[in-house]
Amino acid sequence: MASKPKELLEELSHPGPHEVLRGNLALVGLPGVVFTPRKGLNLPAIAFGHGWLQPPGRYRDLLRHLASWGIVTAAPATQRGPLPSHRIFAADLRSTLELITGVRLGPDGISVDPAKLGLAGHSTGGGAAVLAAAGADEPKVRAVATITAAQTIPPATEAARALTIPGLHLAAEQDLVAPAVGHARAIADAWGGPVQLRTLGKSTHLAVTEGKHWSQLLLHGKPHYGTQRLVRALFTAFFLTHLTGTDQYRPLLDSDVKKATIEFDSSLDPNAA
Repeated sequence: MASKPKELLEELSHPGPHEVLRGNLALVGLPGVVFTPRKGLNLPAIAFGHGWLQPPGRYRDLLRHLASWGIVTAAPATQRGPLPSHRIFAADLRSTLELITGVRLGPDGISVDPAKLGLAGHSTGGGAAVLAAAGADEPKVRAVATITAAQTIPPATEAARALTIPGLHLAAEQDLVAPAVGHARAIADAWGGPVQLRTLGKSTHLAVTEGKHWSQLLLHGKPHYGTQRLVRALFTAFFLTHLTGTDQYRPLLDSDVKKATIEFDSSLDPNAA
């Protein structure tokens, strides 16, 4: 098994061993999509928050990728208008976790372990994920990862102070929509637990998104395969480490990799939380 950071990055940037199924989250009570491994019991799971004006379909490959590594991944399709409520979106992310832990999913009835839950998101969805984690009494959330996180109302920075769980925040070097200093960096600086901030080189606010969408007329940036590859690998390593307890992929989290420089790291050891 690969152990060097570069080898782990290569391994985790490719799809995992699980066949993936796509489902409609509306079938269990909320509009959106859910990707699951075909089989498995007591699986880890995350709820993913989309960015401003973005449909969940723009993250399809990322969500599918995480599911191929054994992580159930659901993305609600709510609060997609120009004036979304970040507070309600955070509540929808928490509801998503409750829904996927409360029912069997897929034709073979896979299940999610309520002790292995995480949150993730892009842009305002990243900020909403922070709000959701801070406001989640049940089910408990064990880790949060964001990409080009944006500030929210109420402030994600204030919510971050209350979080003692591990956090991973990826900022984009060329982000003109939510520049790192006032957004991802500020959230990471305020984080109450172990946290890591990385800067993705030559990356923009929309680099993680997939395909074309009319919002690109309003927002700076466009899809970028190199960024998508890095996000897939780092998110996979982060959630497998902190939701399943494996240390197999920790060397990738602990190391700089090309175009994903660690700006600071207050230790992503879950025992430090």
